[in-house]
Amino acid sequence: MIRFPRGILEFFTWTTALIGLFFFGAIEEPHAGLCPVANLGFTWCPGCGLGRSIHLLLHGEFQASWAMHPLGSFALMVIALRQFELLNLIKKQLKLWQTY
Repeated sequence: MIRFPRGILEFFTWTTALIGLFFFGAIEEPHAGLCPVANLGFTWCPGCGLGRSIHLLLHGEFQASWAMHPLGSFALMVIALRQFELLNLIKKQLKLWQTY
């Protein structure tokens, strides 16, 4: 039976999400979204634009990212910190498994 380190699935999920945001994050034209707040007719939602903000941030467009959503840089920082924590956890587990 193959044992995978705990946290590896979450690490790859976040990595895949960031790669997807880098390549496919900005949609310029209006589109039908899945946001329930926006679909109820509210003009502002705390989550809408966050992915596009991260996309712009990953491409170095800091002012446009801030204009899209002010918390985009904070969200990216939190995701990067979580990935760093997961890498350390995976590294410790792999080191532990090598001693057996």
